[in-house]
Amino acid sequence: MVELLAPARDFAALESALKNGADAVYIGLEDYNMRAHTANFALNNLADAVERCHHQGARLYVCTNTVMRDSDINHLKTVLPKIKASGADAIIASDLGVLKIAREEDVDVHLSVQANISNLESLKLLHELGVKRVILSRELSLNEIKELSSESPIEVEVFIHGAMCLAISGRCFLSSYLYQKNANCGECLQPCRKEWKLICQDENGVSPGSEEDNEIIDDNEIKENNGISVSLGNTQANEPGDGGFKSHILSPRDLCMVEHIGELIDAGISSFKIEGRARPADYVATVTRVYREAIDSYENGEWKFQDRWLDELKKVYNRGFDTGFYFQTPYKTSSYNQATHSKQDIGEVVNYYSKVKAAEIRLWNPLEVGDEIIIQGPTTGSIIQKVKSMQIMGKNIEKSEGNENVGIFVEDKVRPGDLVYRRVERIE
Repeated sequence: MVELLAPARDFAALESALKNGADAVYIGLEDYNMRAHTANFALNNLADAVERCHHQGARLYVCTNTVMRDSDINHLKTVLPKIKASGADAIIASDLGVLKIAREEDVDVHLSVQANISNLESLKLLHELGVKRVILSRELSLNEIKELSSESPIEVEVFIHGAMCLAISGRCFLSSYLYQKNANCGECLQPCRKEWKLICQDENGVSPGSEEDNEIIDDNEIKENNGISVSLGNTQANEPGDGGFKSHILSPRDLCMVEHIGELIDAGISSFKIEGRARPADYVATVTRVYREAIDSYENGEWKFQDRWLDELKKVYNRGFDTGFYFQTPYKTSSYNQATHSKQDIGEVVNYYSKVKAAEIRLWNPLEVGDEIIIQGPTTGSIIQKVKSMQIMGKNIEKSEGNENVGIFVEDKVRPGDLVYRRVERIE
């Protein structure tokens, strides 16, 4: 059976992954992963994270896949024994030095997508070096992946959902050039997600994919090269007659392979990976649940694609969906979040009464029967449900204007301090 591997930035996301069917979870430790600007796990709570996963029969992998200098390697030598002692099932690495010291500590290694592995000879060599699994290059087609999987001496893993990067397997230098923030050390500020403008000085027009040489510089400047100007744009309209083309030409849509789960399983892939270690718990819960259902339906011989799967995926953060390089070169660029729904912070859990399955919630914004709510916390994970009834002092009410405590039926246990959100359709 294929492994479903989900991301977690914190304990709420980790619990969401586990409660929605993840077979494994991957996390980042402070200082050693590709998401330095988001929440990460501290070394002193790693054992707790591992224990939670193992209690649910799931595995936990630790990201150590940044570019490593000598000082980083020396520090990792002191950290790696602690990672092993925590019971973590493997580390994800892209550096050969990390592989060397992991072998010395007898720690399993999964080679990161950052290594851009795309051929059988590399897989054979990595097997000789003791690598247990390889996350294959994102630029491979499904047919190429199928051929590699059939002959690979080690496990192969691929991404099936989430953000895609402009650069080859994530090795980008744009953030370093513009902001002195190294994407390969987890500091990327994502300038590719902004709106860019191409200006053709002879006003013949420039379209995305132009083969002209372009030079990119900082936000408020333009440099010229071979008659083409490139600038980091904003959301204002082009000036009349400026010969410009402005769009999110560097920002691909998100990968979404839920419609092709059967083809991926038949390709012999060992692990399906969801991107999103910067995403909140409700994102992890929704995406993991959808792919769990899709995988199970195919493996149980009951496959029938459900339109509701896509509807659910569209409710959480996304830039629109594409199939990446699996069937063709990505052909659409993306703007910003295209989620069909957003969430409004409305309250927090004060208490939970297990016998009657009721949560006391302190509201600071309005809520009414029929609304969809999200309750999430570090132990609860993320629970999404509709409000079927509300009570104040034992009396049923249809709506609360906020600034009061209400009782709501909640099937699963929630905890004091869990945050409560109302999920609403976005209006364009």
